Formats: sequence, structure tokens, C-alpha cells
Amino acid sequence: MSFELIKKVNDAQKKHSVVDVRTGDKVRVHQKIKEGNKERVQVFEGVVIRTDRKKSHTSRITVRKVASGVGVEKSFLLHSPLVVKVEVVRRSKVRRKYLTYMRERSGKGTRLKAKDFDREATNKIEEPKEEKAEAEEVKEEPKEEAAEAKK
Repeated sequence: MSFELIKKVNDAQKKHSVVDVRTGDKVRVHQKIKEGNKERVQVFEGVVIRTDRKKSHTSRITVRKVASGVGVEKSFLLHSPLVVKVEVVRRSKVRRKYLTYMRERSGKGTRLKAKDFDREATNKIEEPKEEKAEAEEVKEEPKEEAAEAKK
């Protein structure tokens, strides 16, 4: 296989834009969960302790939270179709890429110093203009067909 073909497949798997998530951010990840024949969205909120391969289609974040006194870590592929939305709630000042030391800390020791940031601009995701035009065309077609069917 040629490299161009692999790159084309990888780019097809990517979402057009994802939120700029950094280590130390407190995020809210909305994930689709399928139970039987039902689908629902579950929210997982915690601190990003690791980011991997930001430019790749396999970019991943590891989020940690404490639930009922037990530390829970979950990894999310940012370009996965199961990840509906990633919201940055708070941005913190950290000087490392991988915050392993957070695992040993508990209580007030887990606090990170907050940084000012523009929450709306950070969480805003814009779709490419081409897809917006296609989506509008698709919405208009059923209306025209319904009008013709009534005649």
C-alpha cells in the first residue's frame, strides 16, 4: 500500500475540528453509550492528565476523576464517533505533558492553579463551509419533494 492511500483513509476518519485540549484542563467529555437497543450520552468530567498525538487521527486524552473516593481514569480518542463533544471547563497552569504525580495526591493536594482563558472561543467548533452548504441542500430537497407530492 502506498503512503498516500493510508493518509487518505486516516484523514477520512478524522473529525474536521476538535477542541484544543491541553494537559491540566478540566474537561467534560460527552460519550455515546449503547445499552441493548438504546443509545444515550454519558458525561465524564475530570482533569486531563495526558495528551497523545494531537495532530494524528489517533489523538487521545486521558481524563482522571475521583468517584466515591476511588480514582477513575478513562482514555478517549478525540476523533472517535462515540465521543460526541469535549468541553473545556477550566484551564490550569502545568509544566508537564503527563501528570502522573496526580495519582498519588488526594484532597486539596490535587488542586491546580487556574489560568484565565476564553471559554467560548476554546469550545467553539466550526464545520467546514463545504459541508454546511451540502447540509442546507439536503434539508431543502425534502421540502421540495413534499410540495410536489401535495400537488
